[in-house]
Amino acid sequence: MTNDTSPLALYVHWPFCVSKCPYCDFNSHVRESVDQEAWRGAMLADLAHESAALPGRRLGSIFFGGGTPSLMPPETVAAVIEAAERHWGFESGIEITLEANPSSVEAARFADLAGAGVNRVSLGLQALDDDALRFLGRAHGVNEGLAALETAQAVFDRVSFDLIYARPDQDLTAWETELRRAIGFGTEHLSLYQLTIEPGTRFATMYEKGQLAAYDPDAAADLFEATRDITAAAGLPAYEISNHARPGAESRHNLTYWRYGDYAGVGPGAHGRRGGLATMRHKKPENWMAAVTRNGHGLQLEDPLAPHERAVEALVMGLRLPEGVHLPRVAALAGGTAPLDSRALAVLSDQGLVTQDGERLYVTAAGTPVLEAILRELVIA
Repeated sequence: MTNDTSPLALYVHWPFCVSKCPYCDFNSHVRESVDQEAWRGAMLADLAHESAALPGRRLGSIFFGGGTPSLMPPETVAAVIEAAERHWGFESGIEITLEANPSSVEAARFADLAGAGVNRVSLGLQALDDDALRFLGRAHGVNEGLAALETAQAVFDRVSFDLIYARPDQDLTAWETELRRAIGFGTEHLSLYQLTIEPGTRFATMYEKGQLAAYDPDAAADLFEATRDITAAAGLPAYEISNHARPGAESRHNLTYWRYGDYAGVGPGAHGRRGGLATMRHKKPENWMAAVTRNGHGLQLEDPLAPHERAVEALVMGLRLPEGVHLPRVAALAGGTAPLDSRALAVLSDQGLVTQDGERLYVTAAGTPVLEAILRELVIA
């Protein structure tokens, strides 16, 4: 339990994809059919448990994510939103986001999802080039994706979409052209990620087989710098290392994560942070459902975080933001002193990679491209 009264975020994880879904990386989550009534009841029970653990709070945001949340029945979406408002109450102008793939099947459901209460959509376009989409394993083409974007902009109050750059054989000129085209569609928010080779992914397998070369770091840095310059000039400055928005259109939900606020997670595999506890739901849908039936919630773990762990998490998340972190708050989380290496802080400051202004610590524009290296040096894990 917590005495915090700041706005709360709610993450609702929908794990299911339909069969032959090209977007799902979790084959165990593909289902031919789902008992929607039973599923909805379990989700509402899991939600009720979290609300009892976080009383006296109001929701600032809800985010529907996971497998293919845009295929959730609108009745389920509406029921979750209604229950969340009943349990907690809503902040004025609450942000209710749903992740969607840019297929014509899902776009056809957008109006019903908006009617259920969703007011923001995050669309996974990923590229504006058909060859690149095939390389990324996407089933949609550019035309289908842009048609979905047009539908989303007509239906939802707020629209964001993502692109992946630093793709194989993509040079600076090609990316600048693609990015300017993306900005021209007029959305308020863009998530722009560099392609990375993560362990256990298809790209890692391709890399190990010599089918994919790692992008040159210097060239990637040039693309990153160009991305920042072009979006800022277009009125969508970076407010996080990979996210860009018009002033006032930043994702309130994600800002809760980066500012290390409390967020409740419900549904299979959902993680949460509340009052110094780390929560995790059972990942496999059947295990989660059995836990809800047995216990009234889907929790698998509910672990207290040590003060040092909380402070480290706050630093690692907060230094992604241009606004930086408030050092007295980090010190309070740590129960004493912020877990920063003073020698590394002095060196990084002299190099112009970090700066301290009063009680706030920031990573500078020069330091942002090498943020991960800075965190390894600076934060005492």
